[in-house]
Amino acid sequence: MRTRTTLVSMLTVVSILLLGSCGQQTAQPEMPTAENEAIQHVNMDPGAVAGDDFYRFANGGWIDENPVPEEFGQYGASHEVWLRNNEQVKAVVTDPALQDAEPGSVARKIADFYSSGMDSAAIDAAGTSTLEAGLDRIDAMRSKKDLAATVAYMHQTTGYPVFVIYPDQDEKDSEQVIANLAQGGLGMSDRDQYFDEDERTVGLREAYKTFMTTVFTLLGDSEAEIKKQIDVIMRMETDLAENSLTRVERRDPIKGYNPMTLVELNEHSPVFDFPTYFKALGVAEPGKLNIRQPNFFKAVSDLAASATLDEWKIYLRWNLIRSEMAALPQVYRDANFAYYGTAVNGTEKPQPRWRIVLGAMNGSIGEAIGKIYVEQHFPPSSKARMEELVANLKIAYAERIKNLDWMTEETKQKALVKLDAIKVKVGYPDKWTDYSSMEIKPDSYADNLKAAHAFHFKKEIAKIGKAVDRDEWFMSPQTVNAYYSPSLNEIVFPAGILQPPFFWPEGDEAVNYGAIGVVIGHEITHGFDDQGRKFDAKGNMEDWWTEADAEAFQEKAQLVVDQYNNFYVTDSVHVNGELTLGENIADLGGLTIAYAALQEALKKHQEPAQIAGFDQDERFYLSYAQIWRGNAREAALLHQVQTDPHSPRQFRVMGPVVNVDPWYAAFEVNEANGMFVEKANRIQIW
Repeated sequence: MRTRTTLVSMLTVVSILLLGSCGQQTAQPEMPTAENEAIQHVNMDPGAVAGDDFYRFANGGWIDENPVPEEFGQYGASHEVWLRNNEQVKAVVTDPALQDAEPGSVARKIADFYSSGMDSAAIDAAGTSTLEAGLDRIDAMRSKKDLAATVAYMHQTTGYPVFVIYPDQDEKDSEQVIANLAQGGLGMSDRDQYFDEDERTVGLREAYKTFMTTVFTLLGDSEAEIKKQIDVIMRMETDLAENSLTRVERRDPIKGYNPMTLVELNEHSPVFDFPTYFKALGVAEPGKLNIRQPNFFKAVSDLAASATLDEWKIYLRWNLIRSEMAALPQVYRDANFAYYGTAVNGTEKPQPRWRIVLGAMNGSIGEAIGKIYVEQHFPPSSKARMEELVANLKIAYAERIKNLDWMTEETKQKALVKLDAIKVKVGYPDKWTDYSSMEIKPDSYADNLKAAHAFHFKKEIAKIGKAVDRDEWFMSPQTVNAYYSPSLNEIVFPAGILQPPFFWPEGDEAVNYGAIGVVIGHEITHGFDDQGRKFDAKGNMEDWWTEADAEAFQEKAQLVVDQYNNFYVTDSVHVNGELTLGENIADLGGLTIAYAALQEALKKHQEPAQIAGFDQDERFYLSYAQIWRGNAREAALLHQVQTDPHSPRQFRVMGPVVNVDPWYAAFEVNEANGMFVEKANRIQIW
C-alpha cells in the first residue's frame, strides 16, 4: 500500500496492513468518542457461536451492514481509518493560509501541488503534450547503444522500465548503503499472470491487451500498428516474466544477496551497457552492487541483443505512457482504471480526483504534509501511551523467549540481544525531509509529478556509498500502516494508524492491547519470522542460530504453512501458506505476546472486571478480531491470494486464535465447536 515515490527495498519494510483497492468514499466514518464504543454489540452477530466462527461472531453485524462500496475492491476497518484520515489530510492541504504563503515556500508548494492536481480542465487541455519530452528521447535512439542511457533517463524522470534500482543497506554490512538492482519491467501485477491458463488469468491478459488497444487508439495509432505493438510488448514482458523469481522465491533474503562489482555485472550482462547506465545516473563508480536476481539480468542482456531497436522503442514508449498516466486526460485514466481497478480488483468506480491527488502528494511531499498533520492530530499524550505499550510488549517478549521450550540457551541469549536492540519510532520523524529543491508549479500537475519523481530519485541515488541514516522513515506520518525493517532492526508506527479502532487514546487496556498491542507484537515478531530471523541485532544477515534451533523453528513454521494452505477463499483457491508465512507467524506472535503484555499492564492499571458486558479477555480478543472486520470482492481476494504476503483478513483472525489457549477459556470453546483444535496440535512459536 506504499505510495512513496522514493525507491525502497522490498526487504526494507514489512508492513502490517492491507488496504487493498481504495477508492471514493460513500459515507464518512465517524470517530468513536467513548471507550465503551470500542466493542460495539451492533458490530457483532448474536446468532453466531464464537467457537464455530469467531470472525462472524465478532464482526457479523458490521459485515452485513457494510457491503463493499463501488469504489473499493475490499473494505474494512483499515479503510474506515484511511477515509477519516484522508479528510484530515485534505483539510491540511486545502487550508487557505497555504495558498497565501510565500511562493516557493514549503507551504505554498503543498497548495500549488494540490491545486494543479485538481485542475482537471487544464490536464485535459494539455492532452498528451506532457509525454513529448520522453517520447522524443525514445525516438532519438539511433542504435541499441543508446538503450542504457535512455533507460537511465526514464528511471530519473518517470518510471522503471526493464528493472528497478534503489539504494539499501548492505545486508552483510548494515552500516553502509549500496545500490540494489532488481527485476521489474512488467505491466501486469505478477509474473505468473503471463503464463497461467486458468480462466481468470487468461481474462486478465485479454484485459491488459484491451487496455493497450484503448490507449494506442487514443494516441491515433492504426489498427496494424496497434496489433504489432501489443505483440511486441507481450513478448518482451513475457520474456522478462519467465526469468523473474516468484513472489515466494523473492521472500528469501539469502537468494536476494548477490554482490557484484560493476565490472562483474557487465561481464554477467554484457549487452545491456551498465557502465553507461550508471554514468548517465551520475554514479560512474557505484562500488559494490547487489543484484537481487542474477538470472533476470542475464535475460535482460539477452533481450537487449535479441529485440530490435524498433521493438525496444515500442516497449519503452508503453512504459513511459503507463508511468505518466496520472497526468493524462480523463479518457486515458479511465482506460487505466478499467484494467487495474476493475479487471484486477473488481472495483466498479474510481475514487474521486481529490483523493487521487492526495495519494500522489503523500508519496511526493508526504513529510511536509505530515509535519502539519501531527501538530493537529497527534498529541504528546498519544505518543507517550504508545511508548508505554511498546515497552510492555518488549518486556513480555523477553519473558516468552526466556521460557521457550524448543530453543537452546545459546540462541535465546542472542534473541534477547536482538530484541533489546530493536529501535522504536512512534508518530513522526525527528528530522524532516527538506523539499526546498523540489520545484512545484501552480499550473502543471504533470511537471509536478515529474519534479517529485526526480527529487526522490536524486535523493535516493545520492545515498549510494554513504553511511546509513538510521533516523530516516519509510512512511509518512499520516500513513495508516506500520512496519518492521530487518536491516535497521526497527519498528515504526506512523501517527496515521494511531487512532480507533487500532489505538484508543482514552481506551481501556484490553482493547488497546488487543488492537495496537497486537500490531506492535506483530512488527516485533517480524524480526523473528522465517526471514527476519536471518538478520542479527545490528541488521546484518548472519546465521546466529544453532543448527538444532533452526531445525526446530522450521518444523514449527511448516505447521503454519500447512494450517494456512487449508484456508480456502473459493472452492478451488486456497491461501498460499508459503507466500504468507512471515505475516502469519507475525500475527500469531503478535497475538500471543500482546496478551502476555496485557497481564503485566493490568497489574499497574486496575480497571473494571467488565466493560460493556465483556470481561478483559473477551475485550482483548474481540478488539483484535474487529480491527480485521471487512468485506472483499472475489476478484480482489483472488488478486490478494496471488500477489500479497498478507492472508485475507478473516484468516488473520481465525488462524491465530485457535492456537492460543486463553481464547478457548474466554469464549468457552470446546470439542463440540467447529474451530476447536486439540491442545497438543496448537501451534506456538514465539
